[in-house]
Amino acid sequence: MALRRLGGGLLDLVYPPTCLDCGAPVSTHASLCPNCFKQLRPITAPYCPVLGLPFEVSLGAGALSVEAIADPPPFDRARSAVLYNEVARAIVSRLKYGDRPELAVFCARLMLGAGADLWADAPVLVPVPLHVTRQLQRRYNQSAELARILARRLGLSVDTGLVSRARRTRQQVGLSSAARERNVAGAFSVRPDAVRRLRGRGVVLVDDVITTGSTVKAITRALRREGIAKIDVISFARVVTGAEVPI
Repeated sequence: MALRRLGGGLLDLVYPPTCLDCGAPVSTHASLCPNCFKQLRPITAPYCPVLGLPFEVSLGAGALSVEAIADPPPFDRARSAVLYNEVARAIVSRLKYGDRPELAVFCARLMLGAGADLWADAPVLVPVPLHVTRQLQRRYNQSAELARILARRLGLSVDTGLVSRARRTRQQVGLSSAARERNVAGAFSVRPDAVRRLRGRGVVLVDDVITTGSTVKAITRALRREGIAKIDVISFARVVTGAEVPI
């Protein structure tokens, strides 16, 4: 323990910790300065119990969002830690494209509390997979990094082989909701021994950002076809209609 603290202190001298967003000095690695942290917008109750979309005021127990009523999702529940705004976008972009897997520590820390009602039945964490060629380009799967950290903190298991991306899809950025649905339709495959592999446990899909939900919906449908009954979703950020930053 003493050696670990010494090593950490030496690392801080060589690479002083800085804010994940603006680069200002901070006291610990994988954190935000107070000013940037204030700009994050956590998603807290009241929110839709199905989609996790925040309500401005409480609508009463069991009240659903318009989105959940108009287009019920195939998964059971979705939860996200923060709204997707400028600060969240900067963090996600660096995690996903900037070769900064250590940023997953900060994201997962916030996701722990956001998904508190998803962990009770000891589900298996399943990261949204990348196509093999894209993962080779990026060097790692950011969703898998998030899942592994969550699993360590919660004492849960991760299954990175349960779902695979059978074909490489276009980047979703800039696509309409309908185009996103078409883009990922049939893109995912599930191991045929999924039910036996899970041994009665449910699944929590792990992703960095939920935009329209097209990706997690496509994965959920593939899991349902293999007989998986309980499927929830957790993400770091969530795009909300009317919020500051579209994706």
